[in-house]
Amino acid sequence: MAWLQAPATVPVHALARAAAPEPEIARERFKCFDTETTGLAGGTGTRAFQIGVGDWHDGAFRVRQLTLTTLAAETAMLDEFARWLRPDDVLVSYNGKSYDAPLLATRYRLARRRSPLLGLPHLDLLYPVRRRYRGHWPNCRLATVERELLGVLREHDLPGSEAPRAWLEYLRGGSAVDLRRVGEHNRQDLRSLALLLCRLTDGSGVVPVG
Repeated sequence: MAWLQAPATVPVHALARAAAPEPEIARERFKCFDTETTGLAGGTGTRAFQIGVGDWHDGAFRVRQLTLTTLAAETAMLDEFARWLRPDDVLVSYNGKSYDAPLLATRYRLARRRSPLLGLPHLDLLYPVRRRYRGHWPNCRLATVERELLGVLREHDLPGSEAPRAWLEYLRGGSAVDLRRVGEHNRQDLRSLALLLCRLTDGSGVVPVG
């Protein structure tokens, strides 16, 4: 999609100085990631049953997803996700520092694996959005960002609150229709992350936060 075309390098120094000390980062190094989980409480009882990753590859934005179709496959899913990450990657998420990354760290620890996210720079776009738009919008949820800033209209989207039910229904032998809708919801989250990353920098590379 044309709106996912990013320049060869993305200026991020004003976006998150502590998380990304380099003034410019090649677009191929960004890894947008998002999880679909069994709940929002966190802790050892919460699983990530789907992990989505979006990055720029061969000049286009691609999305790859891993979905658990049996509980026994969780370690294999975590290992595959780790293989998708490189030591020089820069993570991009929306509220991922507070939710997705800690949740995955817990799952890796339970699987007796080292989390591949540890040590990687992490741009959580929720924070620059809050700095810029808190007080202007009713909230800073990603759905609000899509509506107010990105011009993204989701049609027939399955609410995130329905994702656990869709997955459990599939595990119990039910229809995969809603699980596929969860996958589309996750894909759109990743596309919106990529678009937001591009929109948060203007032509001079200065992030409009104030």
